[in-house]
Amino acid sequence: MSIRSLDILDIPILARYRNDVLTLDTARALTRGHPLGAMGLLAYVNPVRHIYAAVANGSSDVLLGGIIHTRGDTYAKLLYLAPGSRLSHAQLPALIDHLSVEAGNWSAFHVLAEVDESSGAFPALRMAGFSVYAWQRIWDVSHIQKTEAGQTRRPERVEESEWRRIGSLDLPAVQSLHYQIVPPLLHPVEPAPHREVGFIYSESMKCYANITAGAYGIVLTPLVHPEEKNVSEKLSALVNNLPDRNGRPVYFCVRSYQSWLDPVLEDIGASAAPRQAMMVKHLAHLVKAGQAARVVPSSVSVQPSHISRMDTDE
Repeated sequence: MSIRSLDILDIPILARYRNDVLTLDTARALTRGHPLGAMGLLAYVNPVRHIYAAVANGSSDVLLGGIIHTRGDTYAKLLYLAPGSRLSHAQLPALIDHLSVEAGNWSAFHVLAEVDESSGAFPALRMAGFSVYAWQRIWDVSHIQKTEAGQTRRPERVEESEWRRIGSLDLPAVQSLHYQIVPPLLHPVEPAPHREVGFIYSESMKCYANITAGAYGIVLTPLVHPEEKNVSEKLSALVNNLPDRNGRPVYFCVRSYQSWLDPVLEDIGASAAPRQAMMVKHLAHLVKAGQAARVVPSSVSVQPSHISRMDTDE
């Protein structure tokens, strides 16, 4: 089976597999829709992103896969694999390897993939060098219940103005919050935010939510300090007062190191999707610059020093 990049003559194949695709970037799927739909294909002309698709052709089988990278990020993301009904195909790991090589050409250090823990893609991803580094769950918060006064079911109230978009002066506080919450072993895979994207709770500076938005929905990824109080009210206030929401669905993406937020979201009426494994393939490993140690020349002998007790008269 030969593997090559996608070209315009493969458009009929895309149409054939439109309804048989495994999506591996959940936030992008929820905000921008089907990866083989019209909006998904428009991403190929976005100069800000690197995007690549490949086709594996056999005598009777065809496999598709896509990968994407945002300029400036240290990681790339697998977008999709197709057909979703042939995830046990023997050549699927080779296709994933081919996509990962392209990520290396973009100077990415890691390739990420998100997949339901019961998915048949697990074996192929593991054979291609991926391993699980965390878990996540997507919560639908589009229909959080309100009272007539505009409050959530809890009596405490959080003012709308306390959530605001972050600015350049807020980045150090957001990065500090990231380092306090995200385990150190995950920092190479999940680096601290370096763009002014998302919302921060200005009173305490201990609640931050990254935002990914598109025509089909909004995904918020929270970082909340465990010492924060009235978290359910603060998250509800953020959802209910999102600017320019325009009726789009809203979701929270909660990682395993923030799993204590799961009952909080359940308490305010959110509904959870099946748990997903967050998988990573390392293309490079960080090697800290070393400094040469001084070596005693072989022609020089070093005598150990001796310290004897000295008695003094008082």
